[in-house]
Amino acid sequence: MSTAPLSDVSPRGEKLPRYPFTRTPGCPFDLPAELQQLRRTESITRVSLWDGSNPWLLTRYEDVRSVLADRRFSSDRRQPGFPPSSAGQRIRNEVSPSFVGMDDPEHARHRRMLVGEFSARQTAGLRPMVAEIVDSLLDEMARQTGPVDLMESYAIPLPFMVVCRVLGVPYTDRAFIEEHLNVRLDARSSPDLARESISRMHDYVLELVRQRETEPTDDLLGRLVQRRVHTGELTRDQAASMAELLLAAGNETTFHMIGLGTLMLLRDPELAAVVRDGEPAQVSSAVEELLRLLSIAHAGRRRVALEDVTIGGVTIRAGEGVIAATNMADRDPDEFPQPDRLNLGRTRNRHLAFGFGPHQCLGASLARLELQLAYPALLRRFPALRLAVPEAELRFIDGKVIYGVEEVPVSW
Repeated sequence: MSTAPLSDVSPRGEKLPRYPFTRTPGCPFDLPAELQQLRRTESITRVSLWDGSNPWLLTRYEDVRSVLADRRFSSDRRQPGFPPSSAGQRIRNEVSPSFVGMDDPEHARHRRMLVGEFSARQTAGLRPMVAEIVDSLLDEMARQTGPVDLMESYAIPLPFMVVCRVLGVPYTDRAFIEEHLNVRLDARSSPDLARESISRMHDYVLELVRQRETEPTDDLLGRLVQRRVHTGELTRDQAASMAELLLAAGNETTFHMIGLGTLMLLRDPELAAVVRDGEPAQVSSAVEELLRLLSIAHAGRRRVALEDVTIGGVTIRAGEGVIAATNMADRDPDEFPQPDRLNLGRTRNRHLAFGFGPHQCLGASLARLELQLAYPALLRRFPALRLAVPEAELRFIDGKVIYGVEEVPVSW
């Protein structure tokens, strides 16, 4: 099986664009200019990554959706030619690989162990707990004076508290967990730092697994240990890797969606009013549109071809990496009329913010629940909510695999 060349130059001698692209300063909600140019010129093209590899970048909605559903494209990060998003991702596959980086049947077997924990019925049962956390954080915000950082006071702790309660991880360990998750998600982390950080995080969760073996608990991690580790369906390492995955996936994406989504709503009082005062169906529609437009997984979904496959007239050879740019696909005008406009009345919204196919995000229903509660509650509690600094002073995050904002100072 061949692998993609390691170079910044294409086989034809052309200089390849470096991916992911950074956004234009002052245009935080626009796609990077290079990505917009590719939409107009080449929907499938080679790009250069941090490690010098040259995977294919796919930007059209139908091409992206097709690849994510096609089992001829592997999610196994151990496969030669797989395009890692960072040194941290590459090293994590050595230290504590998770099932999202596997193919069926291994992936499906592990995923089935968690499906029931994130079913529609199970998620609906979490609504009172999530609402309680939302209210408690807003109560604490209301007691503060002067500008308050929305990220630190509300957006970050909300999903962190939720996932800690669901898993059974002590919220008091938040600083330690955040520190090491940040290293893992930062594309700029050095291999040595990533290896040390990932090992420490894995050891921490492994100890929680060991505790559940002698002190059973009625939480997700406790149930995994009792039902799976004791029966031999999972090793301790595999149970710990599952918990690490849920800790990471249940935090960073949701809290940046809360921060960025709130910023978008504050730009348009009429849209904010719909979210604040609308019926549940209107709020749900608004959340889907925010998910589509923001599509914060801006490093794309990564795959590697297991055999020669032709997509959009381009033959991708076995062993060549592929990046399915979901953020670009979610702004494809062939699928979404006026794609760069936030349209809360959009009736057809098959966005790819949670991916697609066998690896579609397992916790999508929980993330939706958190967002559907977080936005309206915030706007109802603080109807005069506004930015406390000019938007131009905000610092947006391009260096991680998730797009976001550092701080959002607000007043009311």
